[in-house]
Amino acid sequence: MATKRVLAVSAATKRAVAAPGPSQPIVSSAHLVSPRSAEMSEFEFGLIVAGNAFHRWIAHCMSAAGLKDLTPLDVLVLHHVTHRARDKRLADISFIMNVEDTHLINYALKKLQNLGVVASRKSGKEVTYAATDLGRQYIERYREIRERCLINALNADDSLNRDIGELARLLRVLSGMYDQAARAAASL
Repeated sequence: MATKRVLAVSAATKRAVAAPGPSQPIVSSAHLVSPRSAEMSEFEFGLIVAGNAFHRWIAHCMSAAGLKDLTPLDVLVLHHVTHRARDKRLADISFIMNVEDTHLINYALKKLQNLGVVASRKSGKEVTYAATDLGRQYIERYREIRERCLINALNADDSLNRDIGELARLLRVLSGMYDQAARAAASL
């Protein structure tokens, strides 16, 4: 029985990693392909490629806006502290960005403070962070470059915007599933 299952997985794996065609997925981890969802491996490969492209894009866009040598996380932290023009605590930033290692966010905040684009304020025991006027100027320039280089190239219509919205919804659902799976794996 176990041998048949191994053979079935091997056959599914071989089908999934064959030269991609219209009905065959593109996967990066053929050894992980499940006969129950080869699409998940295809999705994960797409997520890897899209994630790396997105990180490259935001770093180059911010560099074009005038802030050079920022990591993608630095850029995302600056965007988040600018969001809704409200002061934010380290714990809130980490939580919203779904970053478990708060020291990574803390390091980015210190780097951004040294550049003068983020300021901290202490109120009692709490420290909050917000974008400075200079930081907001860089974000506005980033927005202009994003509009010109990305949004205009997207040339989205109502149908494409609906698809993008549905994709965003699906990514939030899958994010929750990955978080739950991570908790389950941590308890093994």
